[in-house]
Amino acid sequence: YPPNPGSIYHLTKTQDQLLFAYYNKNDGVRVTDLHQGIVWGTQTPQTELDDRLINRFIVQAAVGYPLTVHGSGGQTRAFIHIRDTVRCIELAVTNGPAAGERVQVFNQMTETHRVADLAELVSSLTGAEISHVDNPRNEADSNELIVANDGLLRLGLDPTTLEAGLLEEVGAIAKRFSDRVDHTKIPCRSLWRQH
Repeated sequence: YPPNPGSIYHLTKTQDQLLFAYYNKNDGVRVTDLHQGIVWGTQTPQTELDDRLINRFIVQAAVGYPLTVHGSGGQTRAFIHIRDTVRCIELAVTNGPAAGERVQVFNQMTETHRVADLAELVSSLTGAEISHVDNPRNEADSNELIVANDGLLRLGLDPTTLEAGLLEEVGAIAKRFSDRVDHTKIPCRSLWRQH
């Protein structure tokens, strides 16, 4: 294995791309590849029967634990609501490539945020404190993520934004189940970098 554990992930993702392209070209397999963003939210029409899945920052705010931001929080991440994830899969399946077309790639995300900005948003909505802690990951202190989801928007995706839906959906559930939260499990204990 490569010495950097992160390399395994990148090698696997790259290998997937190569295999998709190979089978598409060699065997005529119709392929749509969805590049998944971070999923937030709890409710789809199907999951409204079980509302125990909740967002980490909202859980921390609900139980009075400071929002944990690793490092500067300058890392940019892509996000998508769980309902939009389901909708993207539906759009990809119903609008697959025709026989003989190249691999179709969609970025399954609806917005990007720096982690620190997301923590500020949750803090402004809930009054929770923010705590910056050492980053356990071997990554840049900040980055820019340039990503577009034009293909899914053209197919009819109508995104749910974090700002519009974060508290009304997730906050009430997090507070209702806050007694189930084990505070000792909140801090990140893994260390992804060598000293």
